[in-house]
Amino acid sequence: IAKNHQFLGVNNLFRQMYKREELKGKLGVFWHTQGSGKSYSMVMFARKVMRKIFGNFSFLIVTDRDDLDTQIHKTFVRCEVIGSKEECKPANSRTLRDYLTSNKPFIFTLIHKFRLDKKKGETEYPVLSNRDDIIVLVDEAHRTEYADLAENMRKALPKANYIAFT
Repeated sequence: IAKNHQFLGVNNLFRQMYKREELKGKLGVFWHTQGSGKSYSMVMFARKVMRKIFGNFSFLIVTDRDDLDTQIHKTFVRCEVIGSKEECKPANSRTLRDYLTSNKPFIFTLIHKFRLDKKKGETEYPVLSNRDDIIVLVDEAHRTEYADLAENMRKALPKANYIAFT
């Protein structure tokens, strides 16, 4: 059951989904205090979007630490949004790129996997999808949404919708 701040926050964020074109994919910031259930807010938001808005949405959940990535993934599994055996955590940058060019409903990854492929001589990150129904949930946005890796993510998904959780 949602706590008051989750109920209000998820519903406010959900309303932004109807204005996502007008907002140019910048859906907002969802501010939490430590231990207030950020992972559950993500689950509640994703489930509400899947239930209430017609579409073929994909959710990309991005964080900057492996322990947070594992925690959020486990929360989605425990809430039965995804199966425990579902392949949605790319092992490396190449697999992440494959996942993003497919139609996976949920992808959990670290921001570090948006690095350039220097073996291929990349100097600019490629566009991986022009879909406008990708929703990027950025965890720890105050640490994750800056510098080259965040810029690469935005180049890879230019029409995605971004939500900062912090």
